[in-house]
Amino acid sequence: MLPSLQESLDGDEKELESSEEGGSAEERRLEPPPSSYYCLYSYRGSRLAQQRADSDDGSPSGTNAETPSGDDFSLSLADTNLPSELEPELCSFIAKRLSKGAVFEGLGNVASVELRTPGYRVGCYYCLFQQEKLLSQTTTDSEHNCSEYVVCFLGGSEKGLELFRLELDKYIQGLKNNMNCEERGGENHVQSYLSSWFEDVVCPIQRVVHLFQEQLTFLLHAALSYTPVEVKESDEKTKRDIHRFLSVASLQGLIHEGTMTSLCMAMTEEQHKSVIIDCSSSQPQFHNAGSNRFCEDWMQAFLNGAEGGNPFLFRQVLENFKLKAIQDTNNLKRFIRQAEMNHYALFKCYMFLKNCGSGDILLKIVKAEHEEMPEAKSVVAVLEEFMKEAPTQSF
Repeated sequence: MLPSLQESLDGDEKELESSEEGGSAEERRLEPPPSSYYCLYSYRGSRLAQQRADSDDGSPSGTNAETPSGDDFSLSLADTNLPSELEPELCSFIAKRLSKGAVFEGLGNVASVELRTPGYRVGCYYCLFQQEKLLSQTTTDSEHNCSEYVVCFLGGSEKGLELFRLELDKYIQGLKNNMNCEERGGENHVQSYLSSWFEDVVCPIQRVVHLFQEQLTFLLHAALSYTPVEVKESDEKTKRDIHRFLSVASLQGLIHEGTMTSLCMAMTEEQHKSVIIDCSSSQPQFHNAGSNRFCEDWMQAFLNGAEGGNPFLFRQVLENFKLKAIQDTNNLKRFIRQAEMNHYALFKCYMFLKNCGSGDILLKIVKAEHEEMPEAKSVVAVLEEFMKEAPTQSF
């Protein structure tokens, strides 16, 4: 395995373990068994606070308004699976956070909360959101046309939950949809949805690692190269897990959008097109899949992490995987710019592609990005010829 890869993993594992234990050695307390909780509070601000928020900018407060401070709001417990002796402490913690303001509707925050009984620190995601009432329930007073809630998810550490903050924000939208369904007289799935947050948001990556084991290298390669993946003969949960993994592992949003579009088009136009995952047997089978040394090294990193059983560590490993891929891409682009005027730099490009472990993918990425740049395009063409002549094990 690459030394930098191992050092990165060791450092992140220690940091996650430290944050799970609650900080420095003096502050660490006995860590509880792995568990997750939720709390749903009904939030109600006072009319005075609403008027103050309206007068600040001359327009009614909406999704971008800060929460009022002080005693301008109240929290009422709507539902929870947190032990009754701990809930008042959490409520007090959330109230203090809300009173400081800077909490925006639909955008969650992550913090570390210390619960005195039994005495440990735990990560807490909390989010204020609005739920529009049905037309039949609305009043002429627009102030009451929306119900407001605060939802809290507790589990792992602050650092661990922060890795999933954006996914948890999206999960809140699903919660709002379930609440809408319940208001319309549909089945009540709100409680089961809330209690499943950890399984649905945090655990998919872990389940994918356990499912594919050594075959995970094919999934990493598909995500890195933006190759379409088709899942067949699978249950919906497994299919969602696989697509969630691919989405998180993708470099989309980290490299130029036009490059991703060109790369996606190039991969779909290749002969084999989509990678097929057949889940009809106990061990999934891959068809048209690719791999390289880079993905094999990181696959091993995931398997090493599986021994500890910490679901948050898998997400950290995946973030490190993307970071290293971006670093390698930027290094290659720098070498290509130098090679436009320097033949020795062209040789450095070639050696870098041979030794980085992911030369096949990096070359496609920079080729897509430099399509409209004649000088860089010629350098990439020369590198492609060199790599075709190189032994396949060089990758």
